[in-house]
Amino acid sequence: MDAWAEQLKQLEQAGSYRLACTVDVLYDNAAQAGLTVMEARLQGVKGKQNFIAALASAIKARPEFGANWDALADALCDLTPVEANGYVLLLRDASDTLGLSANDRDIVHDILSDTVLFWRQRNKPCWIFYA
Repeated sequence: MDAWAEQLKQLEQAGSYRLACTVDVLYDNAAQAGLTVMEARLQGVKGKQNFIAALASAIKARPEFGANWDALADALCDLTPVEANGYVLLLRDASDTLGLSANDRDIVHDILSDTVLFWRQRNKPCWIFYA
């Protein structure tokens, strides 16, 4: 197993990072670590609703998904459709603004931080990568 795959298994290091390798390398190492990668394509995404829809699609949110910040936070903490030893959420083609207002970006960063912590408390690493 690659050293990076081993690192992906580490709960304490899991968090949000800018991806420093190719997407293929990420997928390969995540598979070696037994983690599921959920990829949200954000190119051209503008606004809260489009951002939420992109993430909901990536995580295979349930059909009754409410399409608001609270529903997104809940869905990120209930990934039963993609049960795994841990998770990688890849925000692909993410601009610096994520296509969101400053206030909405702050909300997203809080939700993602809370998601990492939630899964850490359940002994599952959760990584967020911006690519």
